[in-house]
Amino acid sequence: MAFMLSGVPVLDVDTPQGLARAHLHPVAAPVAALVLGHGAGGAVSAPDLVAATAAARAAGLAVVLVEQPYRVAGRRSAPAAPRLDEAWLAVLAALGAGPLAGLGIVVGGRSSGARVACRTAQAAGARAVLCLAFPLLPPRRAGSASPPVSRLAELEAAGVPVLVVQGERDRFGMPPEGPGRTVVTVRGDHGLKGDLPAVGAAVAAWLPGVVGAA
Repeated sequence: MAFMLSGVPVLDVDTPQGLARAHLHPVAAPVAALVLGHGAGGAVSAPDLVAATAAARAAGLAVVLVEQPYRVAGRRSAPAAPRLDEAWLAVLAALGAGPLAGLGIVVGGRSSGARVACRTAQAAGARAVLCLAFPLLPPRRAGSASPPVSRLAELEAAGVPVLVVQGERDRFGMPPEGPGRTVVTVRGDHGLKGDLPAVGAAVAAWLPGVVGAA
């Protein structure tokens, strides 16, 4: 079912995990599409997602911001990774058969949404992945003597070009650059609110090089 929310076209998508919601930000004659997910317990209105949306649309990409089913249902606690991934892939399939038909897709998101995009990039046939505030290290549990386990393997499993935009004071660590992976450091912390123009500039500089790739 499609409807308007705050002037933005919205498409409800049935997934195996419940109803997801896709907020559509179209452009005339798009060269590709960027599909972004939110952080754990967050919303598609997060400032860095808004900045990335504006930069991508200015570069000629249609943008879709996806609300996972648990957020549409009003819950803040995210389910396990396989359930997030299943719902995300169902939304991408619906978009590919509908409003984004025929377009190359770049996937991504902020924090938890970036992890989902990396884990599913190959299955989704994505051209590239945009990671906003990738949480390299999980939160340290109180009283734990063991160091947190790095999530670098998720970044490396993407198998396509990756851009990571990371706050210089991100409490979840700083991902390293690697083959096909660019890391841009901006002022601020995990919220990426310290320098939103820099976030947008990083996205704008990177997108043309990946949307033209086969």
